[in-house]
Amino acid sequence: MATEGKTYKKDAAAAVERAGKDLGKLPPQALEVEKALLGALLTYKDAFSVVCELLAPESFYHKNHQYIYEAMRNLSQNSQPIDTLTVSEELKKGKRLDAIGGFPTLMELSEFGTSAVNIEEYAEIIYNKFLARDLIRISSKIEEQAFGEETDIKSLLEYAEGQIFEMNQRRVKKEVTKVGDVVTEVIDRIKKAAQQEGGFTGLRTSFTKLDKMTNGWQPSTLNIIAARPAMGKTAFVLSMAKNMAVDHKYPVAIFSLEMSNLELVNRLVINASEIEGEKIKSGRLSTQEWEQLYTKTKCINEAPIFIDDTANISVSELTTKARRLKSEHDIQCIIIDYLQLMNASGMNYGSREQEVSIISRSLKGLAKELDIPVIALSQLNRGVESREEKRPQLSDLRESGAIEQDADMVVFIHRPEYYKIMTDAEGNSNEGIAEIIIAKHRSGSVGDVRLRFTKELIKFSNANETPYRNYSSSATNFQEFGSKTNDMPIQASSEDPF
Repeated sequence: MATEGKTYKKDAAAAVERAGKDLGKLPPQALEVEKALLGALLTYKDAFSVVCELLAPESFYHKNHQYIYEAMRNLSQNSQPIDTLTVSEELKKGKRLDAIGGFPTLMELSEFGTSAVNIEEYAEIIYNKFLARDLIRISSKIEEQAFGEETDIKSLLEYAEGQIFEMNQRRVKKEVTKVGDVVTEVIDRIKKAAQQEGGFTGLRTSFTKLDKMTNGWQPSTLNIIAARPAMGKTAFVLSMAKNMAVDHKYPVAIFSLEMSNLELVNRLVINASEIEGEKIKSGRLSTQEWEQLYTKTKCINEAPIFIDDTANISVSELTTKARRLKSEHDIQCIIIDYLQLMNASGMNYGSREQEVSIISRSLKGLAKELDIPVIALSQLNRGVESREEKRPQLSDLRESGAIEQDADMVVFIHRPEYYKIMTDAEGNSNEGIAEIIIAKHRSGSVGDVRLRFTKELIKFSNANETPYRNYSSSATNFQEFGSKTNDMPIQASSEDPF
């Protein structure tokens, strides 16, 4: 890997030099600023800690300056002081002291370090020059490939998006915040929660007990909803999206990598109209059902739900679209169906597990950037099917390491009825019941919530709603949903193992 890194740096530098010669210009650089910064680092104690998060050796243009800064970084990592003598010894160990011009070069640099006042500004200038050179490298490679007769333009676009996205991620420098500066914002959020019905701080879903347990979907969080096939993952998030957009007027963005927008909206129509999917597909509806269809789907027409059905979307493309949706429509939530169908095209990864790690980390970053919840569906491993106990657990997540680590909340959908388990431990019927299992909750309790799943309507609802029955289409047999039966209990635990 070290050899690959050296090769990359050499090739990158060569590409920038070639591009500069073609334009008759020198690559972006600030040699005097580099000298001033290195001089300050040699002269002032603890100065290195101010710039080490922003700068790497390759951030410097001059090769000698890269060697010197790398020696400083090695000393810092070993908790050793940084001055002309220690840096000289470190360079000597790496057989680079003569390459930079010997000890006199370090003494000359130290004379540039007359002040540490502007050290952050120097670092910023050096880093911006490095970014400019990196942009030249990327654009040169894109230009070279674009001229190719057999170039796959889609792949090239994804490469360009991925490279720019990585640069943006590196560019974001998170400043340390004094706690007092955030107190006002926290109090404002508490006041806002106090004005909400039930004191919710997040987005409500109209699933009463789920909302109570989660306090609503929280801003800046990555939430994973996982299940085996046929458990109703898509039905769950569509029911939730409809409730959020219709009941609470939250603008919601849905990125569907598996289903087309027509399929998704068809499901929303079935859900909202409460007419069986088979009847909707065939179009054989009674007069009353046509009236019911038009009346009950009006809410969908006006709902602030935005669907993108780009297949095999890359995380960088999704990020770009999400930013635009936030800017233009102030979306409050992003739903992704589903995570394993995404790719990290244009980025550097060595395996699918590393790629998923990049994707989950990027989604977490997007949630924080836009300050909204990101909800991503995920598949579970087949191991669930081979166990006697069918309830999912965290280790069942595909590529579970990165997903489990990055997620603020992991939720499983489990339908015991699917596995012919018709009653629970307390003797309650499992017919038409889905267990929503909160397995990880970084800022709250874990536990189970029972919801009702109506397969014919592709709909999740509160467990205390009347179970759906396959009524005939005559006018006298229509029933409004929402009448109450005995409430279903929640089994919750205040223990959070994460």
